[in-house]
Amino acid sequence: MFPENFLSAGRIKPRSEATSKKRVLEEIGDLLSSSVPDLPPERIFDKLLERERLGSTGVGQGIALPHARIQGVSVAKGALIHLEAAVDFDAIDNQGVDLVFGLIVPEMATEEHLKLLAQLATLFSDQDFCGRLRDATTSDQMLSIIEQSPAATTAAPGKQPGSGQ
Repeated sequence: MFPENFLSAGRIKPRSEATSKKRVLEEIGDLLSSSVPDLPPERIFDKLLERERLGSTGVGQGIALPHARIQGVSVAKGALIHLEAAVDFDAIDNQGVDLVFGLIVPEMATEEHLKLLAQLATLFSDQDFCGRLRDATTSDQMLSIIEQSPAATTAAPGKQPGSGQ
């Protein structure tokens, strides 16, 4: 189950024109910073890049799941980008990445972090689900696809899609 307000249409970017791993991480940082007002996008970018240096978060089949634990984050937040053209993400299958789901969690949320990553990895391993995301043309469509996925069906009550938080 995803935390309340984990993802919103405001943190989804369909058809991004980013052409490098660095630019993708910058865009994810920008999107995620909108959910934590006191957290500058550069700090999120730095933490995502620091994590990437440990090993690529490109999990294969065109999917990357960059993530970081960050001081100042009180609850997990996600952001999603669909790229116009796949970029090299040093993925485990050496294929380009076109769907990127970024995740930030509280600095001390080790167990929550791992559970969310496992849930996202399972969700994005579904080729039908990924195909529907790739076919969507708006952030609202992409959010709806995620909310209707098995991973979100048991989400916390009071979830406010599109709230930006």
